[in-house]
Amino acid sequence: MRRRKLVLKIKEMLIERLLLLCSLLSVFTTVGIILVLASETFAFFREVSVFEFLTDTEWTPLFVKKHFGIMPLLAGTFLTTVIALAVAIPVGLISAIFLSEYSSLKLRNIIKPVIEILAAVPTIVYGYFALFFLTPFLKTFIPGLSGMNALSSGIVMGIMIVPLVCSLSEDAMRAVPMGLREGAYALGSTRLQVAIKIVVPAALSGITAAFILSISRAIGETMIVAIAAGQQPRLTLNPLVPVETITAFIVQVSLGDTPHGTIEYRTIFACGMMLFVLTFIFNVISFRLKKRFQEVYE
Repeated sequence: MRRRKLVLKIKEMLIERLLLLCSLLSVFTTVGIILVLASETFAFFREVSVFEFLTDTEWTPLFVKKHFGIMPLLAGTFLTTVIALAVAIPVGLISAIFLSEYSSLKLRNIIKPVIEILAAVPTIVYGYFALFFLTPFLKTFIPGLSGMNALSSGIVMGIMIVPLVCSLSEDAMRAVPMGLREGAYALGSTRLQVAIKIVVPAALSGITAAFILSISRAIGETMIVAIAAGQQPRLTLNPLVPVETITAFIVQVSLGDTPHGTIEYRTIFACGMMLFVLTFIFNVISFRLKKRFQEVYE
């Protein structure tokens, strides 16, 4: 009996250590990423001033006359992200409300997997869909649309993000206690009023987290913008012309033509650090919003 307890105690200790190791693995991975980015980024900023990097309106590190202003890349990233969110957030949220409050269980079990299939489609397929189908289709309504543009790539990015917004928002709404719905129905509320005024506010923390995650997903998207948005860094908010995002530039330099250790090569680490900082900021905002809404509705 004593031996059995000893064996169980050893097993429990081993499982505890294994779980601790798994939890620390993500921490060590994050620290490693930060160290790699930071070391190369500091080497980059020894040759290029931070002020020039953040304020210059030209980005031509691969040209003879070099400029290292990231503003054009930020503009392209911002433009495609806003277009993607304008598509993904309303479509995803409306779909989540329908699945949570209106559809039957049988219909939900059919529709939700179909929507989530969109998340399994490779992003390069989305890129070619934007380039060869959506752009020619939009040209029939917008004659001045360029062959590569921010509009079509942003729309397709939004379609790709819809499953993320829909699934996470629907899960948050389904977690709302049924008693809140029944109380509202008892007071004479309609199904729409319950969905909009009871369920959505109660699930707002989860919905907000879904929105923030979709922003991070749109900012970090690579293949769609690399294929369909073009590779012309320009400081513009016109969605009809080619633009270049931060991720598309990283792909361009990472193809292997740029010598390792040069200032041109180190630009991708500076851009990567910028992406890391942006994603970190959005995650902090998501955490604070979630905490605030939890305090309001608890």
